[in-house]
Amino acid sequence: MALFDLPLDELHAYRSSSVEPEDFDTFWSDTLDEARTHDLDARFEPRTDIGLVTVDVYDVTFAGFGGHPVKGWFVIPAGTTEPVPVVVEFIGYGGGRSLPHTHLLWASAGMAHFVMDTRGQGSGWAPGDTADPVGSAPSLPGFMTQGIEDPATYYYRRVITDAVRAVEAARSHPLADASRTAAVGASQGGGLALAVGGLVPDLAAVAPDVPFLCDFPRATRMTDRKPYREIGDYLKTHRGKAEQAARTLAYFDGVHFAARGRAPALFSVAMEDLTCPPSTVFAAFNAYAHAEKEIEVYDFNDHEGGGPFQHAVQLTRLPRLLKA
Repeated sequence: MALFDLPLDELHAYRSSSVEPEDFDTFWSDTLDEARTHDLDARFEPRTDIGLVTVDVYDVTFAGFGGHPVKGWFVIPAGTTEPVPVVVEFIGYGGGRSLPHTHLLWASAGMAHFVMDTRGQGSGWAPGDTADPVGSAPSLPGFMTQGIEDPATYYYRRVITDAVRAVEAARSHPLADASRTAAVGASQGGGLALAVGGLVPDLAAVAPDVPFLCDFPRATRMTDRKPYREIGDYLKTHRGKAEQAARTLAYFDGVHFAARGRAPALFSVAMEDLTCPPSTVFAAFNAYAHAEKEIEVYDFNDHEGGGPFQHAVQLTRLPRLLKA
C-alpha cells in the first residue's frame, strides 16, 4: 500500500472535526468518582512457578469499573528493594495480558512493569483472563459498537475507567515510585494511554504508538479495515443512528483526551497504516496539550508501526523523562 493519506507537511497542520461534548469533563469526573466508591482492592500474588529468575512476577487483581475484577501482571527486576519507576502498559485490540515471559522489556531496563488485561477481550491474538460482566444492546461482533447508543453504556467507558484504576493499582505497590509513572501502549493500548494521560494529572510520560480510538469522524469514513469498520457495518444495519453514535464516540475520542495531556509525550505513526490512518494519529498529536511532545514517523510501515525500532526509541527517551 502506497501513501494514501495527507502528505506529511499537511499532517502536521491537520485538526480533527470531532466536536468535544460540553460536559466531557463532568462525564469523566462523575465516572471516575463512581468507580472510586469501590475499594481498589489491588492484590499482588507472587508467582514463583514460571521459571523466570531475572524478574519477580506478581499476578494482579484490582477493582475496575463497577468494582469488577480486572487482571494484570506486575513484573519487576528480581530482588528490587527500593521504589523504581513504573511503566503501565495497555494492550492492543483483541489481545489479553498473555503470559509473564512476554513482558520482560521494561523490567530489563530496571523498571517496574504493570500490564493491564482488557475486559472481555483476550481471545484474538493473545489470551486474557478478565470478563466483562456488563451486557449491552445488540452490537456487531467485536467491541466498537457495544452500548454505542449512549455514552453511559458504551464499552470503552468501562475500559478507560479500568485503565485509570490500573495506574492507581500499579502505584499502590510499595516498590513502584508513583511520581515516576509512564503510560504506554500500541494501537488500542495507545488510545488508552492517551485517555489516561488526559485523566490522570501527574504522569511523568505518555507513549502512544500508532494509537487507535482517535478522530472518529475521519477514521470511521476513511478506512475499511476493522476495528473502525465495525462502526460503519453497525450503522449500515441501524440506519438513522449515525448522529447518535457520533455523539457517544465524542466522549471517547483520543483527540479530546490529548487536549488535556499534562505529561511529556512520545508518539509514533506509520504512514501506510490502514488500521489507524496517519491523519487520525496526527489529530491527537496536534491536539496534545503539553509542550514537550515528539512523534516518530515510519514512512513505509502499516499498523505494525516501528515495532522493535520504536521500543528502542522508548528505551532511550522514557528513562530520561522518568529519571530512571
